[in-house]
Amino acid sequence: MASSDILVSFMGAVQAAISVLITIWIGVLAAQFDLIDDGAAKRLSSMCVTIFLPLLLVANLGKQLDSATAMHYLPIVVWSLIFVILSIIVGKLSVRLFKMPAWTTPALAFNNSTSLPLLLIQALDAAGVLKNLTDDPDVVEKARSYFLVCAVISNTLTFGYGPALLEQDDGGQTDSDPESGRDSGEEDGDNGSGSSGSSGPSETTSLLPKKAVRFAKTTTRHIENAQNKTYNALPGPLQKAVSWIAPFFNPPALGASTGVLIGLVPALHRMFFNDSQEGGYFKAWLTTPIKNTGELFVTLQVIIVGVKLSLSLRKMKEGDEGGRVPWPSIVFILAWRFLVMPALSIPIIWVLAKKTGLLFDDPVLWFTMMMMPIGPPAMRLVALADVNNLPQQAKMATAKLLTISYIATPLIAFSVVGALRAAQNVSDA
Repeated sequence: MASSDILVSFMGAVQAAISVLITIWIGVLAAQFDLIDDGAAKRLSSMCVTIFLPLLLVANLGKQLDSATAMHYLPIVVWSLIFVILSIIVGKLSVRLFKMPAWTTPALAFNNSTSLPLLLIQALDAAGVLKNLTDDPDVVEKARSYFLVCAVISNTLTFGYGPALLEQDDGGQTDSDPESGRDSGEEDGDNGSGSSGSSGPSETTSLLPKKAVRFAKTTTRHIENAQNKTYNALPGPLQKAVSWIAPFFNPPALGASTGVLIGLVPALHRMFFNDSQEGGYFKAWLTTPIKNTGELFVTLQVIIVGVKLSLSLRKMKEGDEGGRVPWPSIVFILAWRFLVMPALSIPIIWVLAKKTGLLFDDPVLWFTMMMMPIGPPAMRLVALADVNNLPQQAKMATAKLLTISYIATPLIAFSVVGALRAAQNVSDA
């Protein structure tokens, strides 16, 4: 491999990483100039996860997945579970043996698997780096669909089982909804109808007729009561099974399931993605707004990362319980995320791609699987800290960790070059 080719790839990867960092910085500036506050950031983040991400999954998976490529996604599911479980084991051992804080485990296990890699892929394509990997004109959408499958699994595991990883810090006491990552009191305040306890309309007052609002509330209450009665009537083992499976029923999973259904049913795939002259009756008026709305997730979620970092830094500066920077834990987490995981994932995927047929003849699949375990911890770590009501000092420590981790994001350029060259080596063999 010519050194000039490696340099070109490295510079392209650095440009892509800097592009992501600048997008994060825009979010930081927005928060610093009070253009967005903590409540608005949480609501936007919730909108991204419950609306934009599912629609992006419908558009990308529906288009990229069909009966011929469906099996390409199975290795991603298995690989996503393997590296998360491995990281949890390492985190648990580090907490037990080296007395590191409990938040070390989720920081090791859950990296930013959604917004960061999606924006990175766009930036890599803009820098001309991906053309060395494949000539496929749909390389960005293809890579995005692979990363999105990993993101669904990561999101589900984070809020489904992440709180249990932090129980050491607070004895497992929580009073929040782990699905939303928000405090229950705040949830009630943010999402009230605006009519109760208020003498007049406000920005949260529903625009629907009062009868419609009452009907919606009554229906929701009846459904919740029916669910609770059904759950309480189940035997103990079945209740445990339902509790274990429940986190997998969330908006991103629903969006992914819808995308899979559209992709695997030829008639639906044709109606959603073919041209109008070829039977694509939904493409112009339905597929296009779904795709355009889903695209908002990619950039907006990264900007929200910057907003959250800024707000965390502000709290850290104003608080009296910030404490010292937990350097041993932070160095260990950064080393795991940016050094150890690339050293494991790139060779493992390279061997599987080169020596076996398990990963098909798909350089984009190889590259994305190499990159999936790599990158800074997810910003969801802040939500997990809130969910488990960690002490203020622990929350400030996680804020410092995330700030330093995202500042170190350009280090991912080395992993990008290694993964690109490894994938290219297999395809050239």
